[in-house]
Amino acid sequence: MLGTIRSDGSPRVSPCEVDFAAGRLILGMMWRSRKALDLLRDPRVAVHSVPSDRMNPGGDVKLYGRAVDEHDPAVRRAFHDEIMRRIDWAPTGDHHVFSLDVERAAYVRFGDDEVILTWDPDHGLQTLPFPDVE
Repeated sequence: MLGTIRSDGSPRVSPCEVDFAAGRLILGMMWRSRKALDLLRDPRVAVHSVPSDRMNPGGDVKLYGRAVDEHDPAVRRAFHDEIMRRIDWAPTGDHHVFSLDVERAAYVRFGDDEVILTWDPDHGLQTLPFPDVE
């Protein structure tokens, strides 16, 4: 899931697949989609993994940062090749390609192996205590 900021300052949450290509985390979007226009106006973004089931054994990943509008043909080609490899389809014609400049990250896993990890450039990787639930 992708969180962007609408022109009126309110949040927008949209589905968006991510891919790794050219050493970057890439977000591909339809040409002139609302979420792409949000990012062109205000690049602040949050990305959240989608839970696989109720207990979500793989945990939740949250990334916060800024979207970078990618115009480099090599980066765009790498994205095209990666999405083609992954799902045997890639966008044609005009489309947006953004990379994510990660400023903060968090990982949370529940259950028997519960853990909270956070990362930011000032504090590095930290393990936080899990909140007590009564």
